[in-house]
Amino acid sequence: MTEAATTAHALPVDAPEVAPERDLMSKFDALIAEREALIASGVRNPFAIVMDEVKGPTQAVIRGKDTILLGTYNYMGMTFDPDVIQAGKDALDAFGSGTNGSRMLNGTFHDHIDVEQALREFYDMTGAIVFSTGYMANLGIISTLAGKGEYVILDADSHASIYDGCKQGNAEIVRFRHNDVQDLDKRLGRLPKEAGKLVVLEGVYSMLGDIAPLKEMVAVAKKHGCMVLVDEAHSMGFFGPNGRGVYEEMGLTDEVDFVVGTFSKSVGTVGGFVVSNHPKFEMVRFACRPYIFTASLPPSVVATAATSIRKLMTAHDKRAQLWKNARRLHGGLKAMGFKLGTETSDSAIIAVILTDQEQAIAIWQSLLEGGLYVNMARPPATPAGTFLLRCSLCAEHTDEQITTILGMFETAGRAVGVIG
Repeated sequence: MTEAATTAHALPVDAPEVAPERDLMSKFDALIAEREALIASGVRNPFAIVMDEVKGPTQAVIRGKDTILLGTYNYMGMTFDPDVIQAGKDALDAFGSGTNGSRMLNGTFHDHIDVEQALREFYDMTGAIVFSTGYMANLGIISTLAGKGEYVILDADSHASIYDGCKQGNAEIVRFRHNDVQDLDKRLGRLPKEAGKLVVLEGVYSMLGDIAPLKEMVAVAKKHGCMVLVDEAHSMGFFGPNGRGVYEEMGLTDEVDFVVGTFSKSVGTVGGFVVSNHPKFEMVRFACRPYIFTASLPPSVVATAATSIRKLMTAHDKRAQLWKNARRLHGGLKAMGFKLGTETSDSAIIAVILTDQEQAIAIWQSLLEGGLYVNMARPPATPAGTFLLRCSLCAEHTDEQITTILGMFETAGRAVGVIG
């Protein structure tokens, strides 16, 4: 670049501030004010917690205090499995720290092929494509499958990655009321019969921990000639006889066309995937922008995932322990008088519903100071007007830890006035 060109583009030292109506950051003013008011009230910031040390799947050190973890998605406790860790170390030594490229170019190593084969074995399906994250899996598959003149029909409470996958594509978007089979049927009946349609469902919804009536919904979708995609991110590993998810638990193995999942929950690392038995499925690789134009996962990450997935195939005892923990915590909190997101223990997620943000933060901080970390969730992550503490159980939580957790909730709930 010439000196003249550099000078022409340089801003004067005393350049005026951007006019408020042109400042692209001004849209965040309300959010900034809300955050400052929250911090000024003296509470800890629920969205800026730092883990100083992680001692295991269920315990960490936060600000120098030993803390029980009840707010991670480490459902099956695989993050500290010795075989999983060793697989990552071996791949790191053999292939280095990263791939420096897309899967379509130089970014496919031995372990990328292996983890996709592990997924085919786990799900007993012919096709598997791995993405850099679970978010990218939904973004990629939904935007690639449904195009102009076609339709995506989704639950109103769908995850942000599902909504963003819809926005990324050119299909028409139709929402139906959460878990409402009749509303789904009605809305599908209004669509052109000749158009291609994709119904997107979730096995377990991550905020309240409720499960979808998949059997009825898939039947309705098939009646209207739709293909079905089910996101099983929060059910992989412990739903169904083989841990494949809610769709397997409900006997829908031959009815669901695509299954989306993630490595960041039960698998215990990071990444996302889609599996399918459709004979043309592997061609998605050549049309999916979030797959083509993204650097591939480091070999150490996919090596840990492959080892974890294969161990999850026979993790029957872990599955049983996770369900035992979830049912005990749900039953104990319900007996104390807490309002929960589900009437029964439907999944490994237990949502404690609070009246407003102030109450949610107060009990969240009380629990944290007592040595228990849970997630505080608020809109837009939750339905409008809903504030909650989200508890995520792990197969590695001990009976003693569950007893301690229940005691902490009782103490904090009474102190804040949530329970009598």
